[in-house]
Amino acid sequence: MLLLLLLAALADLKTDRIPNGLIVLGMILGLSNSLRMDRILCNVGSMLLAFLLLYPLFKIGALGAGDVKLFIMIGSFYETGEMLMILAAAFVIAGGLSFVKLLNEHNGRERMQYLLSYISEIMQTKQWRLYGEDLKQDYQRYCHNKIHFAVPVLFGVALKVGGII
Repeated sequence: MLLLLLLAALADLKTDRIPNGLIVLGMILGLSNSLRMDRILCNVGSMLLAFLLLYPLFKIGALGAGDVKLFIMIGSFYETGEMLMILAAAFVIAGGLSFVKLLNEHNGRERMQYLLSYISEIMQTKQWRLYGEDLKQDYQRYCHNKIHFAVPVLFGVALKVGGII
């Protein structure tokens, strides 16, 4: 699984996409391992929970589809509690990386203004829109303001595999 996640992170960094083939291969490996350990229902439940928790974040543009699919794949390897620990670790790591990026790029004020404007617009219109959608027209600015979540996911799983979490 770590090799698949490393390949997914590299693909995400290079192309902003995570190949579906990696996800499918990972799910097959994870579920086949579950069959041997009689945990198939637990792991399918973990996959479903990953989808239910992360799909709303995908719908508002906070996560990409590949990020959601990575956690569904992780659910095929781990039971619910373990998957949730990895999810929490990935979000903490992503928060730390985002903070470092804000400090490095000196755009914290700009990002906070954008977030507050986004929240204000949603409250006024009472309609969701994709976060950062307007930034995609300026691809360089869009890339400047994002992190590749597959990297924190890789680190979260590495912490679990290493026994740290």
